[in-house]
Amino acid sequence: MSEPILSVRELTKRFGTFTAVDRISFDVGRGEIFGFLGANGAGKTTAMRMLCGLSLPTSGSGTVAGCDILRESEAIKRHIGYMSQRFSLYDDLTVLENIRLYGGIYGLRRREILRRAVEVLRRLDFGSERNTPVGALPLGWKQKLAFSVATLHRPELVFLDEPTGGVDPLTRRQFWELIYEAAAGGTTLFVTTHYMDEAEYCSRVSIMVDGRICALGAPAELKREFGAVSMDEVFRLLARGAKRSE
Repeated sequence: MSEPILSVRELTKRFGTFTAVDRISFDVGRGEIFGFLGANGAGKTTAMRMLCGLSLPTSGSGTVAGCDILRESEAIKRHIGYMSQRFSLYDDLTVLENIRLYGGIYGLRRREILRRAVEVLRRLDFGSERNTPVGALPLGWKQKLAFSVATLHRPELVFLDEPTGGVDPLTRRQFWELIYEAAAGGTTLFVTTHYMDEAEYCSRVSIMVDGRICALGAPAELKREFGAVSMDEVFRLLARGAKRSE
């Protein structure tokens, strides 16, 4: 594996007597598409919040883009991008206004924001939609715009939290083409998804069950290890042993 951009050891998060994330350890290499899988209640959302600098671990250690997750949570936010299933866009603002807003949030200078806005509009072929309210865009277009906004500041690592939820298979496939393009350019993608066919597109995947990572490896390796024909079968074999749910 290439030099890790993300590395955690014995990462743990407790809420009172409940252990949401239980001593997980793994690395993510630069340029990887890393799938972070788990059923509802497995602990993956809690883990992702710690990795994004939004929640402090109870114990354990780790770095994200060279920043310590215990002491440099604010610095982490400057090195990463984040996109959720809800896309984090403002429906009442236009396409261009959303781009300019997030450019400012990411600390880009005005001239750089305008330059990158032109690039985004051209790449997405959104020139005629620059003044269209985002709420009026088709879902697939919103998805592409949200990804472009999340990567506007050229982050080293992008967290994608179920980004394809609720969209049709064709749009999902088109979105994955954006992911491949970003990875080819050196960006690391950290993806959570409930679609097991998407797990097949990842460089490596981890599968969490009851707060612990129970499997970690390339999709082909995991299928061989568990004697399965698909990642969906691997996931079901592991999730069958889960004792908790949200």
